[in-house]
Amino acid sequence: MTRDEEWIRIERTSAFKELVRSKKAFIIPATIFFLVFYFGLPVLAGFTTILNGNAIGSVTWAYVYAFAQFAMTWILMHLYVSRANRWDDLVDRARDEAAGEAGEVR
Repeated sequence: MTRDEEWIRIERTSAFKELVRSKKAFIIPATIFFLVFYFGLPVLAGFTTILNGNAIGSVTWAYVYAFAQFAMTWILMHLYVSRANRWDDLVDRARDEAAGEAGEVR
């Protein structure tokens, strides 16, 4: 059996379809959120005065927003890693389903 045939067999499994759906459901919104949050700082700082006010003492909201980007990055990374661990289970299921269809023992 060729690699193309093996790949087609894997693509047809329910676990693989669930994997693709699950990844898209997380990655697309997470990417949009990241880009909006990330580019929000230069847009708000450069074209508005929203971030000019003092948040705590002489620390402006621009600094608070900038430091929040570090937290946002770590939180998104943690969410991605926890989801990726669940996706590994779907990969194993897809592999097992495809092997079962071919009558192979894993």
